[in-house]
Amino acid sequence: MSFITFFMNRKPIFTASMASVILAACSTQTTTYPKAPTDVTVDNYFGTEVADPYRPLENDTAEATLEWVKAENKITQDYLSKIPFRDDLRRRLTDLSNYGRRGCYWRDNDGMYYFYENDGLRNQSVLYRTAQIGDSAEVFLDPNTLSADGTVALTGTSQSNDGRYTAYTISRNGSDWTEIYVMDTKSGQLLSDHIEWAKFTGAQWQGDGFYYSAYPRPEKGKEFSNANENHQIYYHKIGTPQSADRLIYEDPEHPLHFHSAYVPESEDYLFVIGSGEGFGESLMMKDLRTPGSDWSVIEPSQDYEISPLGVIDGKIYLLTSADAERYRIVTADVKAPQRENWKDLVPQQEGVISGVSFTPGHMIVTFEKDANSHAYVYDLDGKQINEIQLPAPGSVGIWSSRRYPEVFYSFTSFTYPSAIFSYDTAANTSTMLWEPEIKGVDLNGYETRQVFYTSADGTKVPMFITCKKGTELNGKNPTLLYGYGGFNISLTPSFSAMRMLWLENGGVYAIANLRGGGEYGEPWHKAGTKQQKMNVFNDFIAAAEYLIDNGYTSPEYLAIQGGSNGGLLVGATVNLRPDLFKVAIPQVGVMDMMRYHLFTIGWNWASDYGTSADSKEMADYLLSYSPIHNISNDGTPYPAIMITTADHDDRVVPAHSFKYAATLQAADTGNAPKLIRIESNAGHGSGKPMSKTIDENADIYSFIFHNMGITPNAE
Repeated sequence: MSFITFFMNRKPIFTASMASVILAACSTQTTTYPKAPTDVTVDNYFGTEVADPYRPLENDTAEATLEWVKAENKITQDYLSKIPFRDDLRRRLTDLSNYGRRGCYWRDNDGMYYFYENDGLRNQSVLYRTAQIGDSAEVFLDPNTLSADGTVALTGTSQSNDGRYTAYTISRNGSDWTEIYVMDTKSGQLLSDHIEWAKFTGAQWQGDGFYYSAYPRPEKGKEFSNANENHQIYYHKIGTPQSADRLIYEDPEHPLHFHSAYVPESEDYLFVIGSGEGFGESLMMKDLRTPGSDWSVIEPSQDYEISPLGVIDGKIYLLTSADAERYRIVTADVKAPQRENWKDLVPQQEGVISGVSFTPGHMIVTFEKDANSHAYVYDLDGKQINEIQLPAPGSVGIWSSRRYPEVFYSFTSFTYPSAIFSYDTAANTSTMLWEPEIKGVDLNGYETRQVFYTSADGTKVPMFITCKKGTELNGKNPTLLYGYGGFNISLTPSFSAMRMLWLENGGVYAIANLRGGGEYGEPWHKAGTKQQKMNVFNDFIAAAEYLIDNGYTSPEYLAIQGGSNGGLLVGATVNLRPDLFKVAIPQVGVMDMMRYHLFTIGWNWASDYGTSADSKEMADYLLSYSPIHNISNDGTPYPAIMITTADHDDRVVPAHSFKYAATLQAADTGNAPKLIRIESNAGHGSGKPMSKTIDENADIYSFIFHNMGITPNAE
């Protein structure tokens, strides 16, 4: 039987007729788990009744939920505290993380050079500036001073085009909710301006103010769970209260759309990008030089990716997937910007265009080829001039600006910590400006190879494998397989100091570039969406089988990990093939596919998943793989599982993980532990303090090693 046939023929656990069995399940597990609050809720999806006994856990502020969370955390911490090497791993992770890290330089509108840096163990990176690279730098913004525990993160900055003001955005406790503050750039003095309840936005400057996107103030007590609707664009004038901000754009007929503003440096035009319904974006613009001018619709649908890159000499530069599955760069006259008038500047290439930036006379265009970065210099007529020679296969981030001749880039790979380079467009040469020093780690002792394995339907899928040089392929190496497979997101090489703890203990680290991602453009992405989502799980299963068949590991030494959509991946894959894995780490996962669209911005994922309200066919498909609804209850041994989530996650609400954990703990899946680790004052992951990141990784690695029966060396 193929994996697809096996998958589609599985019977959902949570039919109404079996609800009593679920609630009364007799587990053979030795751990006594807390009793979760339950009720007798049954939902009807086009004639199929589905019980949801743990519906009360969706109320994350209810006393019963809070008590359950407290009890679950106690059991988890009691379990982890008994692992004898946990403290040693935490100390080793602290040592590995204690090195200087610096972000790519950029030159802002005031002419100064800026960069983020963390000198080791600061909870948040500090933003510095200097008049000249190489000179001593001054602190411009230090988010570590904004909270005692490091849970306020600086998420972005934006200077007015004259350089006078700097708007900066912060997130509290990992939430997606954004606050905007404004400071005088030269003096650093904080002004009175303060924007609340903004989301998925920065500041787009025009005149003496800026555009931003926000939602209406949410209901008190439901700030992190209720659905977000009616994303609006406002204009804020410096020195005025938020209550005086002018509403610029809203679309009440489509309350589930996102709306973002973009203003080019010339400040002549306002673009509004819409998203949230299709695979891509809609785009419209208006002329700011003419008061009361009408909107000009460039692309009405959300069927294609489309990003405005700038306006130069009356031409709009756009990056789009329209008629180009791997993207192309086009130009359009501002007076006739519709698609029928577009002209190819850089046509679709073999690789996927992943980024575009400008210099005074050039474009720097980055491509992904087999999930590795390549960067090229083009003139403004679309002619390729040079390729920037990168140090090795890996990932690059480019900064350049039409204001200044400098080009900076950062480069990283699995065994190459992020370093910063300058690039001379005239000489076609790169100069390293800064590289980190990691003491006690010989990176030359490790290697990364890229392999291409075959999935269930014959598709070739790439995978990166990193390990010590000379690793013996004897099937006994502890192996950690990571995946995501969704939302057009590519997994490209990057360095992690904490990952070195795994590698230096003989671990193999593998990243599979599953369908659903963006590694090969829109066809690769769409092949892992909606009723093709099974391709993603099959790709992940095939990756595990490749690692086993080729001697890297065996089921006794194989762990899987993934976050968010990757948490869904781990949960679904464990249900399909529990025999393949020893340990599973689903992090902040989307675990209830029948109701995900009802919380915060979950509706935005419908373009990838579909929803249970779309049709009977879609509801049946979602029910057939939804992690919560397909947990075995017949004694089939499951791997050891530790779920991670956080109390302020307002992207994938913790109710997903709560309900998954409760269902898993009530089911008969063998004696391996089924734990949930619930972080406090944290969110989906972005901006998490270094201290919390170290603690979480120490717990994850301890859990994996312990359940594999391995005592790691943490010296």
